[in-house]
Amino acid sequence: MNRPGLAVLGASTFFYVTAETLPVGLLPQIADGLSVDEADVGLLLTSYAVVAAVSTIPLTALTMRVPRHTLIAITMAIFVVSQAAAAFAPTFLVLTLARLVCALAHGVFWSVIGPVTARLAPPGQAGRATALVFVGNSLAIVLGVPLGTALGQWLGWRVAVGAMAAGGAICVLLLVRVLPKLPPLPHDLNVRAGAQLRAAVGIIRDRQVAALCLITTVLVIGHFAAYTYIAPLVRRDAGLEGVALSALLLGYGAVGLITNYVLGRHSDRRPGQIVVGLLIVLAAAAAAFAPVLGVVPTVVAALLWGGAFTAIPVFLASSVLRIAPRARDAASALYVVAFQIGIGGGAFLGERLVRAGHLGTLPLVTAALAVVAVLLVVSVGRRVFPARLSEEDHHRVEAQLAA
Repeated sequence: MNRPGLAVLGASTFFYVTAETLPVGLLPQIADGLSVDEADVGLLLTSYAVVAAVSTIPLTALTMRVPRHTLIAITMAIFVVSQAAAAFAPTFLVLTLARLVCALAHGVFWSVIGPVTARLAPPGQAGRATALVFVGNSLAIVLGVPLGTALGQWLGWRVAVGAMAAGGAICVLLLVRVLPKLPPLPHDLNVRAGAQLRAAVGIIRDRQVAALCLITTVLVIGHFAAYTYIAPLVRRDAGLEGVALSALLLGYGAVGLITNYVLGRHSDRRPGQIVVGLLIVLAAAAAAFAPVLGVVPTVVAALLWGGAFTAIPVFLASSVLRIAPRARDAASALYVVAFQIGIGGGAFLGERLVRAGHLGTLPLVTAALAVVAVLLVVSVGRRVFPARLSEEDHHRVEAQLAA
């Protein structure tokens, strides 16, 4: 297993996830600094997600012939430029446009990172490798967002965004240095971009991929409807803001990291059952946020919520590689689109409810959609969440891809 390569990929996911969700922790500061409503800042996630969702499939198809190691580095370089522009944005409109540039690269980055991770892993260990890379995702919630929030509260939100640009620049240098050459697979070289685009769109006809995308969309809409506004929620429920909010977000992510560590090693075995268990915990934790119960119940619910949700994307991302082994890039692109639709849809739904004065309704939306996701996962079972490919199946798939 290429651990240095996986570590750098994990670091790259850390900065992408932190930068995308940083407005959640700095929502009041950005609103005050640019003289806009908090609900408007919540729409930063919506606009970002919409552009990423719309652009992912065509841009992934157009870049099929670009060597994978080069493409990852290019997407990180675009990330650096956009974050630097956002840090100096004089108006809310410029900030939004800078983030949208990043959104264009976002979909391609997440579409190829799964297949690249699988190519760096030994046969039958793609799920384990994915879990290692997604430690960066978890650390973004554990350290990135809370530390970024604390830094933004201390020195201003622009400094926090600038730190994302600096970290991304280091990742670009490391990606160029440690990733092995990963040329496009022969199948990708022999197919034109138009055909790749049709294939990427056409794979949604695969019932397993479609079911996984539906589960992802439902779950993520529910999560981000409330998570986007977690700052005003915990301020209402427990009076937590400033340093206390940063500490809570740190605990939220820390429990998620522990859950990832404990369950990630099992991502190649019984993934469906584990996802159901995590969704049930998520539903219960979110529902506990609905009434105003005080500091301790709010903190406990937030920690359980973080532990449950942060681990789920590991199982979703590794499953999409198993159910579409001959079209990993296309299937991953659709999964990214589903996730971004979920983020954008959730943030937009949350914005509508908050603007209408229904902040307390958001956790109930999260809980209800988590229950819907449970029912969907149970209905599809092992067809969508199969165990890992055997070594024999892995070699057969690689031979088919090379043919």
